[in-house]
Amino acid sequence: MKKKTKKKIIIVSVETALLLLIIFLIAPYTIGAILYNSVFGVRYQTTDYLKFYIEDFDWLNADRYEFTSNNNQKLVGYHYYSDDSDSKAVIVMAHGLGGGHNTYMDVAYYFTQNGYDVFAYDSTGNDESDGDGINGIPQGVADLDFAIDFVQSIDKLSDLPVMLWGHSWGGYCVSAVLSYHPEVKAIASIAGFNQSGDLIRAQGELMVGGFINFMMPYVNSIESLKCGDYSSVTALSGFASFECGVFIAHSSYDTTVPIGYGYDVYYEQYSDDSRFAFTKYDDRGHTNILYSDAYINYINEFTEVMNNYFSGSPPREERAAYYNEHLDSNIYCNRLNAELFEGIINFYNSYSEV
Repeated sequence: MKKKTKKKIIIVSVETALLLLIIFLIAPYTIGAILYNSVFGVRYQTTDYLKFYIEDFDWLNADRYEFTSNNNQKLVGYHYYSDDSDSKAVIVMAHGLGGGHNTYMDVAYYFTQNGYDVFAYDSTGNDESDGDGINGIPQGVADLDFAIDFVQSIDKLSDLPVMLWGHSWGGYCVSAVLSYHPEVKAIASIAGFNQSGDLIRAQGELMVGGFINFMMPYVNSIESLKCGDYSSVTALSGFASFECGVFIAHSSYDTTVPIGYGYDVYYEQYSDDSRFAFTKYDDRGHTNILYSDAYINYINEFTEVMNNYFSGSPPREERAAYYNEHLDSNIYCNRLNAELFEGIINFYNSYSEV
């Protein structure tokens, strides 16, 4: 009887251990994978009624290119340039989450009107590029890595100095990718973050509070499986790799990427480093940091009038029709924050002359 009792105890102990393994390891990993894929396993398209078109901008030219990224997926990019043949450098732009580079065509136009060529592309799973989903946050670093290599293979761009610009996800990418590209002269990271998990942690804290800290090791392992070595690079590791110029801008009122995940981390370590320039806003938010006060006031009033017209936020089709009929395209195409972008141009100029 004692032997049978002992055997039962062993069986129960093994079953308990397996149950605990499922509860504390397998189940969280499975939940993490499901949640991760629900965000990063889907495609993102720029909203049709908010798209820019090349005809919206005077003296802007664009050539379309296709190139491959790390998993042989096809990416689509555009070389934007003005009629002025004397370019100081080529700026490779990395977009944020939610759609491809089209959202930032006004930024590309601004750079071309200030003496720069631009190469802007759609990352994996966005707009014109291949991919069932965006794969993960580190995928942006992989795509930018391959985009920089491709830009330097284009005859008309190959002899130009390379600079980078990115917002949000793109801000993280242009910083982290420095680990692979010592040739980059200068970057501008707007509302970016230090490491891939920061964006997930920031949004997770808003949704589930401190529980997100329990889930982060599983998220990190999922990213490592999906993106390999690209998941281990950070903005700080990029900054430490090579001596390029770094322009950082962020708003303290940013609930998407709180300033503590990017600007504050960088400022603490590099505030006295002459190759860094820091610009901090108090009341701009995550996206509005890019825009002028006049545009912010205009679009807020526009949205309020639209919602009053429809007695609430309208469905997509009605919203699209309203935008197409009522949005002032001149204001929309000239919405950038002049102070911010003049600062970026001056910063780039100081490195294009080196």
